[in-house]
Amino acid sequence: MSRSYLFVPGDSERKLKKCQESTADALILDLEDSVAADERPRARSLVRSFLEDRGDKSVWVRINPMDTQDALADLREVVSAAPFGVVLPKCSGGHDISQLDKLLSVLEQEAGLDEGSTRILPITTEKPSALFHMHEYAGASARLAALTWGAEDLSAAVGATSARDDAGNWLPPYELARSLCLMAAAAAELPAVDTIYADFANSEGLAAYAGNARRDGFSGMLAIHPAQVDVINAAFTPSDDEVSRATRIVELFAASPNAGVVGMDGEMIDRPHLVQARKILAMAGKQ
Repeated sequence: MSRSYLFVPGDSERKLKKCQESTADALILDLEDSVAADERPRARSLVRSFLEDRGDKSVWVRINPMDTQDALADLREVVSAAPFGVVLPKCSGGHDISQLDKLLSVLEQEAGLDEGSTRILPITTEKPSALFHMHEYAGASARLAALTWGAEDLSAAVGATSARDDAGNWLPPYELARSLCLMAAAAAELPAVDTIYADFANSEGLAAYAGNARRDGFSGMLAIHPAQVDVINAAFTPSDDEVSRATRIVELFAASPNAGVVGMDGEMIDRPHLVQARKILAMAGKQ
C-alpha cells in the first residue's frame, strides 16, 4: 500500500532523472496536464525509456482522458514497458474503467505481458457528471488499485473562482467530492488516496492536512513536489504504539475466531476494531 505518489512531468529529462532519488512510495509520470500537446510525443518516448530502466520503483503513468486521441497513443507507447499502472484523469465512471480495462488487455497480450498486470488508479471527481457515478467503481475491474480525486478541474468546470476558503479549507462542493471518493473507495474495498496539497512550500500546513486525511480514512496522498514526500510518508506511517495495539487485536481475534467481541485492557473490542487494526497493519507493511 503506497503512502505517497509523486507527480513527475513526463517531458522533463531533469526531473525524470532527479525523481530516481525520491523516497516516494510511487511515482506518477505525467503525460497529461503538465505536458503541452506538442510535447507529448517526446514525453511518451522519455517515459518509456524511464520505465525500461526504472529499477525497483513503483511507477505509474498518467495518460490523457479516455475521450481523447492522446489516450490510445499514450497507452500504445507505455504499456509494453510494463508500468505498475495507469492513472486515468477525468474519469466519468464505470464505463471509462471498462473501456480502459479492455484496451489494456489487448496491449498486454500484444506485449506478452500477463493479462491484468497493469493496474488502474482513476481520478474520480474532475467532471461534475462523474460525481453521480461514484458507485460504479465497486466491481468495475479487478485492475482497480485505489481511487483518488481532484478539485482543480472540477472547480473550473463549475466556474468557481476558488475551491478553498480564506483559511485554506475545502469549500462545500469540493469537500463533498472528497467525501464521495472516500466512500466510493470503501464501498469498492479499495484504498482512497487524497488529492494534492498545492502550497508545496508550506510543510506545516501539509503535515496538518495529511494528518487529517489519514484520520478521515485515506491511506495515502498525491504529491506535486519532492519536498512533500517525507511529510506525507510520516503522516501515513502508523506509530509503534498503533502497530502494537493493532497486532494485539488481530491476535486476540485469531485466538477466538468465533467471537464477536473480545476484551483487552478492560476495553471491549468488537469486529469494527479488527477491521481498523488490519488496515493499520497493512499501512505499516505488516500484512
